Amino acid sequence: MILGNPVVISIILMSVLCLLRFNVMLAIVFSALVAGVVGGMSIEKTLSVFISSMSGNLETALSYILLGAIAFAIGQSNLTKFLVKWVSAFVGNQKILFCLFIALVSCFSQNLIPVHIAFIPILIPPFLLLMNKMKLDRRAVACALSFGLQAPYITLPIGFGLIFQSVIKDNLIQNGVPVNLYDVTSVMWIGGVAMLVGLFVAIFVLYVRPREYVQARIEQIDLDHIKMTGRDYGVLAGVIVTFAVQLLSSSLPLGALCGILVMILTKGIAYKNIDSVMEGGMSMMAFIAFVMLVASGFSGVLKETGAVGMLVDQATLLMDNQIMAAFLMLLVGLLITMGIGTSFGTIPIIAAIYCPLGLALGFSPASIILLVGIAGALGDSGSPASDSTLGPTSGLNADGGHNHIWDTCVPTFLVYNIPLIIAGVIGAILLNG
Repeated sequence: MILGNPVVISIILMSVLCLLRFNVMLAIVFSALVAGVVGGMSIEKTLSVFISSMSGNLETALSYILLGAIAFAIGQSNLTKFLVKWVSAFVGNQKILFCLFIALVSCFSQNLIPVHIAFIPILIPPFLLLMNKMKLDRRAVACALSFGLQAPYITLPIGFGLIFQSVIKDNLIQNGVPVNLYDVTSVMWIGGVAMLVGLFVAIFVLYVRPREYVQARIEQIDLDHIKMTGRDYGVLAGVIVTFAVQLLSSSLPLGALCGILVMILTKGIAYKNIDSVMEGGMSMMAFIAFVMLVASGFSGVLKETGAVGMLVDQATLLMDNQIMAAFLMLLVGLLITMGIGTSFGTIPIIAAIYCPLGLALGFSPASIILLVGIAGALGDSGSPASDSTLGPTSGLNADGGHNHIWDTCVPTFLVYNIPLIIAGVIGAILLNG
């Protein structure tokens, strides 16, 4: 029975604990232990698998810590002040224009300068004063950030999108559905359009009303008397080196290390302040890094129990027509991604079952591409363990006024996963016609 599946039980438990404002990291750990026990493992075995599987996100965690140090150094310079001054003059008091600007910048982080969430703790905290002045509901900004973090890689074969769509292509080929990259790109735009609809609903309908925030821990910025100093140029040089090395080497940790080294050599970071900068970066990004680690452990436990395969098999028994099949495929993808927190890691899991199942049910290759792609992407927005939600919270909660679950996870879950499911079902049926 699906409701007795360890994946379903653990995801429901994690969601309930998070909605009750229980600590996110502890919620994931307890849910992983429950998944292991329900899946037939002992607590000792579950904990062992959990700890050993945490290594799956070690590179990501290290990247976030190092990039946090760079973000802290930038925050101590005048670079963000210049940006805030320019944006303030450009958007004025236009809340919707500000949200669209944030969404656009966030999109660039996936393709033009593929740094993913690393820009958020750099860019967003200096804007909190401006948001408060506009009485902007930060849930709208969370949705704008999440859109930019996810929609580009779903839609465009550039940057992270090239990786995501190549993963779809490769796994479909491995499981008997011969496709090329163009085939994937030609249908995944449907997912991007669905997310665009969700973004418009968020910023034009749901979160358009004024919202007051209590000001705390954010200093007033004097935008009238700012100028570039030698230290600022040193920090800027480090940022450029970070991006360049990351692009050339495809290694975020290496790029961040080189960027920090350049900042030290150019005195963008004073030698005596290295410890305080690293500590500031740790305080900014350590929680995200550890949540990513425990999310990887949770994923390892789910895989070890074999519950993911059982969940897919149990769902297939309920598929008596294409509409129901499409809906259940997407729902299972949502559950899996909510648990393991990564759309990229969900694709190989579901493609092995969905490809032969889709062919048996008469779905065309285009329909199977769409179902696998959207099933993998579902849950990335909304999962407490996803960097697409942890990233926005890291910036918007710099003054303690933004809740991770109720102000980031719940809004992004509603505005993106619902239209993605609708678009996925309708698109799969139409593409099959």
